[in-house]
Amino acid sequence: MVKAPIQRAFSRLLTSESLRDMRGALAASWRRAAGNEAVVHYFHQADDPYSQLTAALLPVLRDRYHIRLEVHAVPPPTAAAAPDRERLQGWSARDAARLATHFGVSPQQQTLVAPDGAALRQRLGHYLGATFYFEGEWYWGLDRLHYLERRLIEGGLARGQEGPLFPPPELQWNPRPAGTEAPPLHFYCSLRSPYTYLAVARVRRLAAHYGAELRLRFVLPMAMRGLPVPLEKRLYIVRDVKREALRLGLPFGCIVDPVGAPVERGMALLHRAVALGKGLEFLESFLQGVFADGLDAGSRRGLEKMGERAGLDRNDIREALVDDSWRAVAEANRAEMLALGLWGVPTFRVEGCPALWGQDRLWMLEQDLIGRR
Repeated sequence: MVKAPIQRAFSRLLTSESLRDMRGALAASWRRAAGNEAVVHYFHQADDPYSQLTAALLPVLRDRYHIRLEVHAVPPPTAAAAPDRERLQGWSARDAARLATHFGVSPQQQTLVAPDGAALRQRLGHYLGATFYFEGEWYWGLDRLHYLERRLIEGGLARGQEGPLFPPPELQWNPRPAGTEAPPLHFYCSLRSPYTYLAVARVRRLAAHYGAELRLRFVLPMAMRGLPVPLEKRLYIVRDVKREALRLGLPFGCIVDPVGAPVERGMALLHRAVALGKGLEFLESFLQGVFADGLDAGSRRGLEKMGERAGLDRNDIREALVDDSWRAVAEANRAEMLALGLWGVPTFRVEGCPALWGQDRLWMLEQDLIGRR
């Protein structure tokens, strides 16, 4: 295990805004000095519902921006990058269909004629289809297209004054009729998921706003369930979470990975915190600790700080750490999540509605909470 100070230093470097901006500025300067066109690479997986949705927008992007859009055909991600392929395919079809309806986009069903881009995608450092690459940065599907568009606009490459095609959907916070409450909200989470960190505060607020009982369903991280995460996937996730955290106004980037025993100790405390009615407080405290504050959950001091600021005293912490009953609960939650057709976190389910995956889908979760699909 890499020591905490090294992890903190490396994660700060990896998520540095100034270094990211410097790389982009240098790439743009070299391009302009050479008199070259701005080239955006698009990687298309023919049988991927997200690729079919994204491909429908390629003509629009060519019309809106002074770019050369190069399309590359790619195969599905490897088993290591997509370890539960059957569930991934089922979720992708369902999710992309709901996205298409919401945004009014008709998927492109025709196969794009494009050269093989598998080697280029690997060399540039990604693993998925429906992805764009522009001068050092990756953008996945409709969800991250607005970041690419804003960069093109800021770089003076827009043909007009229009903004991004699909800004991130905003939560509506509709008034709740007096005396009503939403069905229970189940929240599947882990203590090593940066996307869970991005979601947890908003999920808490949504449940409180719409009067839904929020039920935490903690599971072991994928890497501790025999589902390893490849390096290129880990690097992309950290950088992607950083830009999402900036958009949401959350601190992120001083990281000490809690994988292994620190996660197990944290889950023991989370189990106790749930019983004491402080589960959400501890979940937020732990995730902020390991992803933003650089706290080492493997140390007594780090874990105590996470627990105490969530309202747990040292006696609670001591008793939790000798109680292994959390393991059976985590396994039951994992089995329940898999039965819903999903395999990773954050996953959400409003009782009576299909489960949703990802912090990008909280606007769908809100629709489910108010009964509007």
